[in-house]
Amino acid sequence: MKPLSLLLAVALGLATAASVGPAALECWFVEDLGGGVLEKRPAALLLRQGPGTPPPRPDLDPKLYLGVDDPAGALLAALRRLPQGAPAPLCEMSRFVPLPAPASWARRLSSEQSCPRALDGAWLMVSVTSPVLSLSSLLRSQPEPEPEPVLITMATVVLTVLTHTPAPRIRLGQDAVLDLSFAYMPPTPEPAASLAPGPPPFGLEWRRQHLGKGHLLLAATPGLDGQMPAAREGAVAFAAWDDDEPWGPWTGNGTFWLSAVRPFQEGTYLATVHLPYLQGQVALQLAVHKPPEVSVTPAPLVWAAPGEAPPELLCLMSHFYPPEGLEVEWELQGGPEGGFQKAKGERWVSALHHHSDGSVSLSGHFQPPPLTAEHHGARYACRVRHPSLPTSEHRAVVTVEVAGLSGPSLEDGVGLFLSAFLLLGLIKVLSGLLPS
Repeated sequence: MKPLSLLLAVALGLATAASVGPAALECWFVEDLGGGVLEKRPAALLLRQGPGTPPPRPDLDPKLYLGVDDPAGALLAALRRLPQGAPAPLCEMSRFVPLPAPASWARRLSSEQSCPRALDGAWLMVSVTSPVLSLSSLLRSQPEPEPEPVLITMATVVLTVLTHTPAPRIRLGQDAVLDLSFAYMPPTPEPAASLAPGPPPFGLEWRRQHLGKGHLLLAATPGLDGQMPAAREGAVAFAAWDDDEPWGPWTGNGTFWLSAVRPFQEGTYLATVHLPYLQGQVALQLAVHKPPEVSVTPAPLVWAAPGEAPPELLCLMSHFYPPEGLEVEWELQGGPEGGFQKAKGERWVSALHHHSDGSVSLSGHFQPPPLTAEHHGARYACRVRHPSLPTSEHRAVVTVEVAGLSGPSLEDGVGLFLSAFLLLGLIKVLSGLLPS
């Protein structure tokens, strides 16, 4: 095979391997035994298999070894986007009971208070989290495992709620867009005569939890009439089905938008999609940040005579957020010891100053020791570290000049030239006045 063809084949092979996603996903089945006791048992989702029978898992309860059928494809498509070689996502599984939505504004989604017989059976809620996604899927499993040779329980994905931004970091004052999508496949095997064609009505709910308090920010039931809670903080959501196929599957959008975020708006955001008797929820952790503006005064030069201390240096770190995680260090480049070293001298920091936009400012003070001739041309640097800085640190520098050791500067040269020019002119004038 020619080298170019070989490289192309390898590239295509890598792309295929990166797009198929994991064949199986290890999970934990979590069950509440009452009295505050939780039991965790190992479980697994078989997402795809090769020809022949599924791989045996004698270490698992057959009811917790699930062969997954995903008609809408949202669960499998999300897992295919996991970076190749990344750690496996966290997967938890629990029992789910179909019930009408508890919120009063969402009760119009369910025509009956009791769950219809079409939703009878065993239901499981699967939650998958990783740095690049957070999703929840409702699975309807068969009552009993498949017979031997491999004991496995088949399960069908009915609803998947997904975000690809589970931990958004938004700069202070900028807009926050929290993406949310969902996919639904009716659990009935055939279209019921009592059901109208097209996607069903749904409800969308966005809440924020921060410092132990929860707030409903937005609720919507597109296509349904009735009184709805008013949106708070100017929140907007793009709540709609993306298609109108008669019998599904359907995909929808519930992306959330906040303008000009402030520090009080960070926290855990819970996005819930309500369908008649079914719900799916994901959590997003929103963090607000702003890097500090760093400057040193006096700058760019400080002067002192040998044996005298230069003036106090002030490192101002202004308008940053969050207040935590800021580190200030003073360094000396050059001087008697040469190279970079921790600067010797007194240092202290001021109290935080809070601004109206939620950001804070802080000043670091440094009093250098008396100078020697070896300090001439050395540089004092204020080095600042903060989680919001893209390169982890920022530096501001001031140069030390020792009096009596500096050569003539550009300003000195200009002054000497002007003085000589004026002196020459004066000489010419005086020579003209003298008798010849």
